[in-house]
Amino acid sequence: MQSWVARVVSVTLAVLFAVLAGALAGCSTGDDAVAQGGTFEFVAPGGKTDIFYDPPQSRGRPGTLAGPLLTDPSKTISLDDFAGEVVVVNVWGQWCGPCRAEITQLQEVHNATKDKGVAFLGIDVRDNNRDAAVDFVKDRNVTFPSIYDPPMRTMIAFGGKYPTTVIPSTVVLDRQHRVAAVFLRELLAEDLEPLIERLLAEPAEPGEPAVSKEQRP
Repeated sequence: MQSWVARVVSVTLAVLFAVLAGALAGCSTGDDAVAQGGTFEFVAPGGKTDIFYDPPQSRGRPGTLAGPLLTDPSKTISLDDFAGEVVVVNVWGQWCGPCRAEITQLQEVHNATKDKGVAFLGIDVRDNNRDAAVDFVKDRNVTFPSIYDPPMRTMIAFGGKYPTTVIPSTVVLDRQHRVAAVFLRELLAEDLEPLIERLLAEPAEPGEPAVSKEQRP
C-alpha cells in the first residue's frame, strides 16, 4: 500500500514539475528581450552607459508607448502623437537627485529644437504622489509632456532587458521612431545636441510623414 501511494505521489510531483518548468520556459524565451509589439532589443556592450545604434537600417522600434498625461490624467499621450519627429524619451522621477539637474538641461535643448522637428516626452516613474511630480515640473518651468507611470508599465515598450533600475535614463528615437541611442546616466545639453543634429540631418526615407506643429499635443 505504501509503495502504491509513493508511486502516485511521485507521478503527481513529476507532472507538477513538468508544468512548472513549461511555464517558466514560456516566461524566459528570447522574445522577452524584444519590445512588446516592437523590434527593439536592448544591448549594452561591455556595460557601456552611452549606446548608439547605427546604421539607421539596423535600429529597432519600441512597442506601443502611451499613458496618462502627468498634468491631466484624463488625457492620454502617445509616441504616435509625434509622427515624423526625432523624439527624446526621458525616464525620471521627482525623488531622483540627478533628475533635478538633468531636467533643466533637457528643457534647454527642448527650447532650442522644438521648432526643428524634435519632441521631448518624459516618463515619470515610481512617483506615487502625482501632485509632487506636477509641482516638480511646474517649479522648473518644464514645458514638454510626461506620461505618469508609477509602476513603470510603459517601459515594456523597450523590451524585457531594458535596465529599468537606472534612473534617469534617456532613449533617443530617430524620425521613424527607431532607437538611435540610449543613455544610462544623467545628461547635459551638450550630450544631446550633437546627436539630435545628426539625426535631423539623416536623409528622409520614403513614406516618412512630414512634421507640422499641429501634430504636437
